[in-house]
Amino acid sequence: MSERKYFGTDGVRGEVGGPTINAEFALRLGYAAGLVFARHHGGHGRPSLVIGKDTRISGYMLESALEAGLSAAGVDVLLAGVVPTPAVAYLTRALRLTAGIVISASHNPFQDNGIKFFSAQGTKLPDEIELEIEKAIGEPLNCVGSEALGRARRLEDSTGRYIEFCKSTFPNELDLSGLSIVVDAANGAAYRIAPHVFRELGAEVHAIGCEPDGLNINHGVGATYPEHLAAQVKARGADLGIALDGDADRLQMVDSDGRIYNGDELLYVIVRDRMATNPVAGVSGTLMTNLGLEKQLQSLGVSFERANVGDRYVLESLQKRGWLYGGESSGHLLCLDCHTTGDGIIAALQVLTAVRHGGKTLSQLLEDLKMYPQKMVNVPLAAGVNWKSHAGLQAAREEVEKMLGDRGRVLIRASGTEPKLRLMVEAEDMSLVEDGIQQLVAVDLN
Repeated sequence: MSERKYFGTDGVRGEVGGPTINAEFALRLGYAAGLVFARHHGGHGRPSLVIGKDTRISGYMLESALEAGLSAAGVDVLLAGVVPTPAVAYLTRALRLTAGIVISASHNPFQDNGIKFFSAQGTKLPDEIELEIEKAIGEPLNCVGSEALGRARRLEDSTGRYIEFCKSTFPNELDLSGLSIVVDAANGAAYRIAPHVFRELGAEVHAIGCEPDGLNINHGVGATYPEHLAAQVKARGADLGIALDGDADRLQMVDSDGRIYNGDELLYVIVRDRMATNPVAGVSGTLMTNLGLEKQLQSLGVSFERANVGDRYVLESLQKRGWLYGGESSGHLLCLDCHTTGDGIIAALQVLTAVRHGGKTLSQLLEDLKMYPQKMVNVPLAAGVNWKSHAGLQAAREEVEKMLGDRGRVLIRASGTEPKLRLMVEAEDMSLVEDGIQQLVAVDLN
């Protein structure tokens, strides 16, 4: 497969004003994507797609540029405004559109932004389509005839449609009455949606991180700063806290004691609840998924597979095996019996379903899950050093793995964004973790 020039694992992303996240490139990307979608359009009339965005100030600029490029290619555009990433996946599928576009850099600060695509099925675009779009970016920027130009209009009821969809994934016979919940929308895409979903299901909702100004997305709030939510839950005497990230596809939760629950723990709660009514064949995680989750699922007869880091790869693993549940420690959780992509609001509703079904707290639902201590250290990696064949590092790794046996594991991987090597040891107790990390860090990589 050809090497990607612009697309990463989750669309195009970078600093605003950089080589790819600027008005000119967005115009070209919109035009190129329009050409490709028109080429593959098999329905009647013109191809059409929906564009959604988060609350970053740069979203307006990129939205306008994409709209212009798509129109020039003869593609109709629906503008959904500020909505979560998974809302665009839903709207694309529900409205029978050709594709969907999200303008967001997820959990990154406001200085960054990104552009990612969904297929007509509400899933990430196949690699071959992304490569076709990349190739088309190099074509001359042109324009169809005036009579063939794409039309654009606002999708006025996008938030209402999505609120109802989220609520539909919560059992009809249950409600959230009597629960006090703090909802932190990270000043991001779900700020108008998430509080309504939980409030309309009966919960008393305290909304925080719901005052975006274009610059404060993810700033000290949301799923990447769950400590803020924990403090708010305790201060308000709430039962639970729900933290989303900037585009609302990531989830962390907090209980009344201020304890933070990550994606691995929340995934386990969901799977155990599903197992009460139907067999669960398997679960997909990533290289970073806690070993305790893997071992506990296997003890229950549930197969477990690890994919590369990234919800895209978790989804590919689930689709390959025909499984329904997977996720990442960071809080990207997939419940394919509810949605085609990871969704923080819907994942929270599935956790709350388990809470209601069991009549228990989160800590009680997790009493049989023993999470293993982990420690990760980043060490500098000089240019040209092949860590995979480094004799000293491999010898140290073998020694640590021998020491751990089946009581732990070692993970070594290069950073995708900086010249560093990430060394991680995970084991039954912290003393083993510390011993293992010290042996790995002591290796001279020069």
